[in-house]
Amino acid sequence: MKVKRFFAQSMAEALRQVRDQMGPDAVILSNRRVDGGVEIVTALDYDENMARQRLGDAAQEATNGSRLAELQAEQHRRLEDELGRSRDRIREVRERRAAVGYRAGGGDFGHASLVASELDDEDLQIAETAAPTADTAGYSGELAQMRAEISSLRDLVSAQRGEPDKTAVNAVQQRLAEKLQEFGLGQDLANSLSRRHRAGRLEDGWKQSLKMLAAGVKTARTEWAEEGGVYALVGPTGSGKTTTIGKLAAHYVLQHGPDSLALVTTDRYRVAAHEQLFVFGRILNVPVRVVDETHSLDDILDELSDRHLVLIDTAGLTSTDKGYEEQLTELARSHHRIRTHLVVSATSQPRIMKSVWHCYKMANLTGCVMTKIDEALTLGESLGFVMETGLPVAYYTDGQKIPEDLHHAEPIPLVRLAVERLKKLQQQEAVAV
Repeated sequence: MKVKRFFAQSMAEALRQVRDQMGPDAVILSNRRVDGGVEIVTALDYDENMARQRLGDAAQEATNGSRLAELQAEQHRRLEDELGRSRDRIREVRERRAAVGYRAGGGDFGHASLVASELDDEDLQIAETAAPTADTAGYSGELAQMRAEISSLRDLVSAQRGEPDKTAVNAVQQRLAEKLQEFGLGQDLANSLSRRHRAGRLEDGWKQSLKMLAAGVKTARTEWAEEGGVYALVGPTGSGKTTTIGKLAAHYVLQHGPDSLALVTTDRYRVAAHEQLFVFGRILNVPVRVVDETHSLDDILDELSDRHLVLIDTAGLTSTDKGYEEQLTELARSHHRIRTHLVVSATSQPRIMKSVWHCYKMANLTGCVMTKIDEALTLGESLGFVMETGLPVAYYTDGQKIPEDLHHAEPIPLVRLAVERLKKLQQQEAVAV
């Protein structure tokens, strides 16, 4: 959201300025008469929800959209006044610095102690009253100029004093942490990554954090179809276990044919729980086996020992459901090497992801599969989850097409996809205003 104030001798002239500089989509937040003419405050990409977030408690008194717009305009006026006062103060500081430098030797700034005595902490604190915060993100032009001025002054003083610019570093780290949280990372992880950025620009810290995130996300080196073995998918109902098995099976059959593949389900707790898996089996011409009271999991896996790849579907049970512990114990204690993977929906909240992980980790998890990537607004939550738990990501899915929407996971493409998703979300929010 871009907010701008216009002054003119007449309303017609002010509106012409708005039209020329802001375009036909500008929203008028307020207009009033001032000394010498009229003032109009306008906005592009105006979003009432964003305005309420920026105004905080002050927005509570706004019972309608017009009052909210007036409050937004008032906030902008106060900001511009603060910017003006800070700019004047910075100009005074620079003039004092130049005068001291001249007295110290005809423009030679070698006497750092004199300059430092003129540019004291109070001066820097006054300058920093104009430093950008999350509430001023929409005023990019003025703030970018002020940021450059403040940075220039602080760099000069720091260099002359021989001191590190701790305040500036902390400010960049704070903004970096905020940006990482917008990306979808949890507060603790975002703060941890941002603190590793010791100095430099925000953009440099952002790139460095993304590299560290990619380095911290583990993925499977080979695909299951190539390596072979027994793989089980566990997770809550609705996470996409059965559909993912269908995609894996179809992918395998297209490459190697159906003869060396088998499907197994341990879900004997729900009525008609096997129907979808049997549909996949019939379409792909792949056998489907059901674990029940008369056929244990190990007995079935013994029968299928000649198959290169066996995929096991499980019931989406929680710790309060009957059979939950029985099913996970069966997987964990099998004499076959079962590589159990947790299926995590990218649309889940981070707390739910963590809860699901705690619920199923007794099955000796060796990795995970990320599903519903296409439905998630941001992907940082999922990347943060796998980074914190250390679970390697084997695959991710981003649609319902079988098997096209199944992808072998790699760290850098996953992080790049998450960045693209954030940009897309920001564009959608801008268009929706």
